[in-house]
Amino acid sequence: MADEKGTATPFGHAMRSYFQLDPSYIPLNHGSFGTYPKSVKDRLRYTQDITESRPDTFFRYDCPKYIDSARAAIAGYLGVDDGECVFVPNATTGVNTVLQNLVYKAGDVIVYFSTVYGSCEKTVEYLKETTPVASAKIKLSYPVEDDDLIAKFQEKIKQLKSEGKRPRVALFDTVSSLPGVRVPWEKLVKTCKEEEVLSLIDGAHGIGHLDLKLGEIQPDFFVSNCHKWLYVPRGCAVFYVPQRNHHLIRTSIPTSHGFEPFPAEGQEALFNPLPKGERSYFVGLFHFVGTSDVGPYLCIEEALKFRQEVCGGDKQIKDYCQNIANEGARKVAETLGTEVMDNSTHTLTKCCMTNVKLPIRIGENQGEVKETDAFAVIAWLAQKLNEDSDMFAPPFYHAGHIWVRLSGQIYLEIEDFAAAAHVFKKLCERVERGEHRT
Repeated sequence: MADEKGTATPFGHAMRSYFQLDPSYIPLNHGSFGTYPKSVKDRLRYTQDITESRPDTFFRYDCPKYIDSARAAIAGYLGVDDGECVFVPNATTGVNTVLQNLVYKAGDVIVYFSTVYGSCEKTVEYLKETTPVASAKIKLSYPVEDDDLIAKFQEKIKQLKSEGKRPRVALFDTVSSLPGVRVPWEKLVKTCKEEEVLSLIDGAHGIGHLDLKLGEIQPDFFVSNCHKWLYVPRGCAVFYVPQRNHHLIRTSIPTSHGFEPFPAEGQEALFNPLPKGERSYFVGLFHFVGTSDVGPYLCIEEALKFRQEVCGGDKQIKDYCQNIANEGARKVAETLGTEVMDNSTHTLTKCCMTNVKLPIRIGENQGEVKETDAFAVIAWLAQKLNEDSDMFAPPFYHAGHIWVRLSGQIYLEIEDFAAAAHVFKKLCERVERGEHRT
């Protein structure tokens, strides 16, 4: 019989029986790598078994049909056309695919915020070395009000245009990684449309986490990891490109058999050894991007089934994860005598991750940590959390303070956060005594 949440098993520790987590482990970092239920694991093993039973039959003829079915399922979940959705291994690959497909000329600029995911910023730096494109980074120091963030973005776009430059594409998050805060990405997309700037959304923490409404908001490019919040095995991300922008994506990364070069006089047609089917050029690019285990892509439907039949639907999951993340953060902050990162309108915490300031003082006095040593302290904290406490939550440095990011999930209860708070407190006391230097 379902409980008041509409689930057969209440959320919290009882839900751990559906997952593969070690009984003693306290997983407060679902946001980094996610995890998936046993029923999804069974589906993954099944796809691997049928792959090995007839490898050629699977990859050449059966796999494309399975992927088409998974694309249709994920497109329905997102409210978009299945011809606009393909799979890539992770959000980083999707961001790279867009940035490396766009053709740049002198004066073009990639705009992004200082909280961008590290590897994505390095992609921008690489493109500055190999193409004429320049970059413009907008500095953010959280907590930030949504209106202030939008204003900073608008000001940067106007500044670039006044200098005779062309903001070519803007890269931003749905929920940023560090700190883990909700970004007003919907309003940023709207601004991009008004300013005729392409919008590229790194929705690594998007699908299964927020109500995305892609069909309504219509970003230019959107990629989201299914292996974080949707309960799909690693690595699997959905890459959404609306029909109007398919012509901008000439190749997958790496280039696949689906690529077709522009006709050139005297050049022979390149042979594609795989059956093409009736798929569009865009979809065909991503159907076989080198030999790899595509099992995670084929677990989409099983993950969606688990969310609906076991958990009672997306709203139940998202509400619980957001509530426990916020309630847990308040508990940790109370124990530490610090604060939860948030703004006056509480939009930063309208997601399933929260950030709590650690009681570690940055400065030059006795018992304080020099700013130059902050990253060494963070590495020490992370190592001790992993080695000594059988739990993990990522510490990080932002705006002059050391914080810890916490993830809510359906298998957690408030006592998990309470236990973590005492561990954090003891570790911070050890830092104050200088133990991180030994």
